[in-house]
Amino acid sequence: MQNQWTYQLPINHSRKTQSLREYLTDYLLIPKHLVSNLRKDHRVLVDQKYLPMNFSLADHHTLDLTFNANDFKLPYTHIQPIDQPVQVLYEDPDLIVVNKNRGDKTHPNQPNENQSTFNYTAGYLANQNELPYMVHRLDQQTSGAIIFGKNPVVVPMLNQLIFQKKIKRTYLAWVHGAVNPARGTIDLPIGRDLDDQRKRKINGDHAVPAITHYQVIKQHADLSLVKIELETGRTHQIRVHFQAIGHPLVGDPLYSNDQFSKMLLHSWQLELIHPLTMQTRTITAPIPNEFDLSLDHK
Repeated sequence: MQNQWTYQLPINHSRKTQSLREYLTDYLLIPKHLVSNLRKDHRVLVDQKYLPMNFSLADHHTLDLTFNANDFKLPYTHIQPIDQPVQVLYEDPDLIVVNKNRGDKTHPNQPNENQSTFNYTAGYLANQNELPYMVHRLDQQTSGAIIFGKNPVVVPMLNQLIFQKKIKRTYLAWVHGAVNPARGTIDLPIGRDLDDQRKRKINGDHAVPAITHYQVIKQHADLSLVKIELETGRTHQIRVHFQAIGHPLVGDPLYSNDQFSKMLLHSWQLELIHPLTMQTRTITAPIPNEFDLSLDHK
């Protein structure tokens, strides 16, 4: 596996003058401990020269960065690659977005588990002599677009982009009932359910703020298809919020009591900001056939 990653980046911030340190930490979102490593080892260069961290950058400068494996704690080096087809929605040298199947775990929870999207992505990347790195997760019964790093350099930056809501994620879900109003915001804190360790609940133990925005885009019988954007990313947030307002997700095995065997929640679209280049692109995961309720998917 690769032990060093190098980048040559043209400075392009079109903002007020920034110091080298500010550009690394505030614009590129490189963690401070990594910036310190780059500085101490002279692995950050401006126009191929080592310059002080207070040096003022301008758009005509070029930045060279070199990261080493020992800059990072490298988890998952023991991951078992599984030769199972994955649908790649987007890939470049630094990251990959795949279409997770409903029912597959995002990652293994036990040492002997290997049937997860993480294992399948590792199998795909093994041909490139690369490993996937976890960035975010989807519930087992949620399908759709999920991001993995292809090196440890981009992972903390992607995490910050998600934390700062700069990477926008849009979901689709079928829920029970006619949702009224057809557009709105659910602002209800979510905590642990002490009666069932698998579940979360409104105002549960150690509750934290949770905000979900939604818009009804279609109705079928007594069901509504909603487009959802998360302002926060709590465990089971979409599922708990819609159950709390009386519209549980179709087929939800924890929060709904219905005859559907499949939970209809899909990570549909990502507005992905690429770390280091900060370029934006929209990635869409095909809507599963089971979302067509004119067919019998019960």
